[in-house]
Amino acid sequence: MQTVKPAHAQTAAAPGAGRRAQVIALVQSRGAIAMLVVVALVAGMAFPDFLRPANLADIASNGAFLGLVAVGQSMVIVLGGFDLSVGSMVGLGTVLAAYAAPYGWGAAILVPVAAGFVVGLVNGVLVARARMAPFIVTLAALLGLKGLALVLASQDLLIANPGFFARVANGSVFGVNNLIWVLVVVYALGGVLLNHTPFGAAIFAIGGNEEAARMLGVRVERVKMLAYGLSGALAGLSGALLASHLDSGLSGAGTGYELQSIAAAVIGGVLLTGGVGTMAGPLAGVLLLGVIDNVINQVGTLSPYYQNLASGAFLLAAVIVQTVLTGRRHGVARAAGATRRRAAVGA
Repeated sequence: MQTVKPAHAQTAAAPGAGRRAQVIALVQSRGAIAMLVVVALVAGMAFPDFLRPANLADIASNGAFLGLVAVGQSMVIVLGGFDLSVGSMVGLGTVLAAYAAPYGWGAAILVPVAAGFVVGLVNGVLVARARMAPFIVTLAALLGLKGLALVLASQDLLIANPGFFARVANGSVFGVNNLIWVLVVVYALGGVLLNHTPFGAAIFAIGGNEEAARMLGVRVERVKMLAYGLSGALAGLSGALLASHLDSGLSGAGTGYELQSIAAAVIGGVLLTGGVGTMAGPLAGVLLLGVIDNVINQVGTLSPYYQNLASGAFLLAAVIVQTVLTGRRHGVARAAGATRRRAAVGA
């Protein structure tokens, strides 16, 4: 007669499987932070000036513009889409800020943010309501916004007497550049929104399984529209701050931000398939790209194009690691499920 093992003996492997899944998830979500620390330490040993507070502050403040874009981009990717229009929206945002600056610093910031939200909302409507592919919709927006920025500013628009508006990006509070404060606040709010609100839970649900989320009562179309709207608004804010920093509107500003923001998100552990991501990871991805650029500048003899080469290498490595870790998480989950089923049969 066959001996049936006790249920507790058959389920003993389950806690181990759970711990393995937790370790894999931790590496997936925090790997970029560890990589950032390692690269920064190596750079600090190679270049004595790298770890100077002033240099680190420059990296953070220079990365603020891309960092703001990456917040919205990360939310859209977790949702299961992506936004290729953000780079052009940054350029248009600088132009709109230059036009609005004579009416006060508040108008110079609010006009680009409002315009970005409207553009993102239109993208969201076409993706969610019309069921059009995000690639086509946001690519069309990229081209359209770039053309509009060129029409509005055939050449650079210098802001005459920017006054307080210039201090928004170039001033400091408690010795810390305002751009760094903005970056920290936006990422903190993004983390709260993504992880501690029903809206964030809906984003994860839709990215994980849109039809299941719909069956659970999630208002999929509304969530998508708002997510794309936030992405556009943050791109507009980035453009406004860039105009404040440069005292001018540049129609070509933000070129490449669409791909760099996706790269920062993916390096930071956001899955391109949706449903998985944090805010800390993309922030680490943005800073990692900034560290690479800073190191190349300190070398001095390397072309800036090496920054793109290094960014591409990090992105490729991140995608490979994510693919492997995701496969292992699914494997651990299947093994744990099989163990529980055997335990139930044995009981």
